Amino acid sequence: MYQIGHHLTYCTNIHPGESWNATFENLKKFIPGIKESLSPAKPFGIGLRSSHEASLELLKPEKLTEFKNWLKEHDCYVFTFNGFPYGGFHNQVVKDEVHQPDWTTPERLAYTSRLFDILAELVPNGLDGGISTSPLSYRHWHKGKEKLEEAIKISTLNLAVITESLFQIKQETGKLLHLDIEPEPDGILENSQEVIEFYKKWLIPMGSQYLNRKLGLTITEAEKVLKDHIRICYDVCHFAVVYENPKDVFEAFEKEGIKIGKIQISAALKVPIPENKTERKALEKLISPFAESTYLHQVVATNQSGQLSSFRDLPEALKSLYFFDAKELRIHYHVPIFLSDYGKISSTQNDILEVLRYLKKEKVCNHLEVETYTWEVLPQGINLDLKNSIIRELQWVIENSQNS
Repeated sequence: MYQIGHHLTYCTNIHPGESWNATFENLKKFIPGIKESLSPAKPFGIGLRSSHEASLELLKPEKLTEFKNWLKEHDCYVFTFNGFPYGGFHNQVVKDEVHQPDWTTPERLAYTSRLFDILAELVPNGLDGGISTSPLSYRHWHKGKEKLEEAIKISTLNLAVITESLFQIKQETGKLLHLDIEPEPDGILENSQEVIEFYKKWLIPMGSQYLNRKLGLTITEAEKVLKDHIRICYDVCHFAVVYENPKDVFEAFEKEGIKIGKIQISAALKVPIPENKTERKALEKLISPFAESTYLHQVVATNQSGQLSSFRDLPEALKSLYFFDAKELRIHYHVPIFLSDYGKISSTQNDILEVLRYLKKEKVCNHLEVETYTWEVLPQGINLDLKNSIIRELQWVIENSQNS
């Protein structure tokens, strides 16, 4: 739906199911009621998550035609995909496997290319379409500088191939499609400085040479094409976990000509750390229910001097709770955005409010997508009715955008 000057939706990775039939059944079950509540008289945009398995089915002409007819019948449209999770995302251990296969592999390239073929058919004329994706890979898989740089090099070449394809789609259809890289803690790209370095050192020089050879573009033309088609997915939770201020990130990217393709509206857990060990024991008891076994919950701590220390997952941080100097923890969890606190634990909701205030002044991108996918693993008392929770989150964004 077009609200607050943006196409606003929620990410359907919230719904379990890896086959296209399961995905489509969830859309049929939830979308009409959500649309009726939020956008009864205007088209409703969908943020689609299609797994590798589902994408193989959806690309079949008869399935694609059926889906397009359903969208038309229900006055809906698709403008963005979540192409980060390739395989299973619910009811199983995901953890760092969410990055598999990564951008060093032909499987990730083929999957993403397939999603773009589908999106080119679905996105309405005159509207740009985007697909969010992994921050190249999970950094802890690549031990040492040499192996890490090799992973970045291979990933960059695959991104150049995607760019060539997206350039050709634009030439043939007039549709502007972009791949939106999603930095997150412990990804190869996890903060704004690493994103800027990646563009300067890898994407622009290597990608420009590739497009020059393949398409005959000048180096200047190739750089523009790369920046049009390779963008950033700004996930508010992820940047909050690494203590980056939204305004600073937006301005740094704009200065470098790096475009944001999508903002994912999400909140992390924020936990002040008491000095007293007895109080820390009580805090450990409060946090422990969030240490569930499905998703990675990376933790970044800051001390009084502003120094950051990272933990790959919440259980690891809890083990260190009594032995390190920290004044605050931030936990990658994607908690409901309409709640600012959970008793003595709070969220980074204020970062979302800062983003919404900034968007009233500057048009950073066209796409906003609420991404709270942890409903089924939230501790008891926070997990609410799914349909009404989705509606409540989207209403919260609309109301706070108008009031910011």
